[in-house]
Amino acid sequence: MNWRQFFANELFSSWERLATIAVGALFFYFVIVSLVRLLGKRTTSQMNNFDWIITIAVGSLAASGILLKNVTLLDAFFAIAMLGLLQWMTTWLVIRSNLVARLVKAEPTLLTHKGRFLEDAMKRTRVSREEILSTLRAEGITDCDGANWVILETNGEMSVIPRQEMSIEDVDTLEGVNGCDDIDDPSDNCDRD
Repeated sequence: MNWRQFFANELFSSWERLATIAVGALFFYFVIVSLVRLLGKRTTSQMNNFDWIITIAVGSLAASGILLKNVTLLDAFFAIAMLGLLQWMTTWLVIRSNLVARLVKAEPTLLTHKGRFLEDAMKRTRVSREEILSTLRAEGITDCDGANWVILETNGEMSVIPRQEMSIEDVDTLEGVNGCDDIDDPSDNCDRD
């Protein structure tokens, strides 16, 4: 094996190729910044699964346009623009159609109720007791009894509603949370195992 040739081919192609990569990187930097500005703040906030997938795809397409010789800048730009348009159209439809919203968006899921772990919901969402307890500690709550509810939000974060005398029916923000309908007695203080 000729090491000189190997390093020449693998480490450095040519100055022209490096210039092409620099131009592509600069171009896609401005394309992505513009896309984020056009699509709004949701693009960079806490992402749900759908937003995350789009972000990964845009990054992959930009990298292809920058590094791959057989993918032109226009090809990659068009693909990114199409994803941006599809993202915008989907969010527009989600706002206007409950059916599309149910198909595209995940629902929040109730993980604990008045100190009781909801094991079926935890299994379905693959959340452990340790993760819930960690979230409670981050909120300054030392045990599960200190929270009325812990909810797994659509972006993967957990929300904690501290213990107060109220029922699920009293709280407007719990409307649409998966699992609330499964709780028979709002004042339930069942087994905590």
